[in-house]
Amino acid sequence: MTQAHDPHAGESMVGPHGSTDDHGQADGHDDHGHDGAALGPLDVRTWAMAVLGILLGLIVAIAFLQAGG
Repeated sequence: MTQAHDPHAGESMVGPHGSTDDHGQADGHDDHGHDGAALGPLDVRTWAMAVLGILLGLIVAIAFLQAGG
């Protein structure tokens, strides 16, 4: 049985990379900590079209329910 290659073998503290034992906090290496991610500008047109699509879909669904019952 062969083991999978560990790309960060020298950086793991206790166990293999990705295990619950691997905290990777030695020498400034932290696999689990991330800087705050900037989300960027809000695309109002895209969100408006998504909401419009959902509303139109609900209108069609209501029309089918009324026609069938």
